[in-house]
Amino acid sequence: MRPLLLAYPGNEALGESLSEALNVETLAFAMRRFPDGESYLRIDSDVRDRTVAVLCSLHEPDGRLLPLVFLSDTLRELGARAVGLVAPYLAYMRQDRRFEAGEAVTSVSFARLLSKQFDWLITVDPHLHRRHALGEIYSIPAAVVHAAPHLAEWIRVHIAAPLVAGPDSESDQWVRAVAEAVPCPYVVLEKTRRGDRDVAVSPIPPSHAGTDRTPVLIDDIISSARTMIETVRQWRAAGAAAPVCIGVHAVFAGGAFADLVGAGAARVVTCNTIPHESNAIDLSPLIAVAAREFLTGSPPSRRGE
Repeated sequence: MRPLLLAYPGNEALGESLSEALNVETLAFAMRRFPDGESYLRIDSDVRDRTVAVLCSLHEPDGRLLPLVFLSDTLRELGARAVGLVAPYLAYMRQDRRFEAGEAVTSVSFARLLSKQFDWLITVDPHLHRRHALGEIYSIPAAVVHAAPHLAEWIRVHIAAPLVAGPDSESDQWVRAVAEAVPCPYVVLEKTRRGDRDVAVSPIPPSHAGTDRTPVLIDDIISSARTMIETVRQWRAAGAAAPVCIGVHAVFAGGAFADLVGAGAARVVTCNTIPHESNAIDLSPLIAVAAREFLTGSPPSRRGE
């Protein structure tokens, strides 16, 4: 029987693309909130002996986690053969160690919760800083999709003479990969973070500021946008052309998007891992490749149970 895809509310556009690419059926369901804030859901498709992929990007994750738990539990109770999670943006990856005494290592707790509820996981460029693989904290099979090839293709098509820039040493490896794929020169700056919204970025080297190339600032997550904003200001102060800002995940907390545009960015472009008006890079073909193996092959065995 054909697999089923359930697109969590807000993920319908990406869900439609994936359904077409994977030739799967769309799972019919109803979800709403009672007046007291509790969740109601109902599965309206026959899921017996079928593999179900739940598509849900996990920005603002606290309000999405409980409904996901209810969904996975209900799908299993109704006889689903396997239940996987396609989370283009995977939350709770930053707190990967205890920086101060008593802090919750939330990445581990979140991974434990999701690993209990789902048989497998697909995500795009998770924020792996001090960890090398999702398998260090997730006990289920996981596939990671890398956006760099599509970022490079967008730059190749839309910018005649780019200069790719990363905000800090953490970005060096994948900024280099994008620049080599374009191909074009690149530079990695230095960042000092003093708080969630207090960031300093090193000045632009004169050798790069004095070129006729268009700066292309790349980061995996744009949340408060303070890093991008400060980097844009450094390029403008150096007399360079207005930078193009590219992010994989368009978190844009609060008024971050408007602040970034107001700081002087020529354009802000993101991938469609989180629905946003800046989405211009479609990753559904890459996600579909990763999902096809889970959906059409034998259900992966659950580890850690």
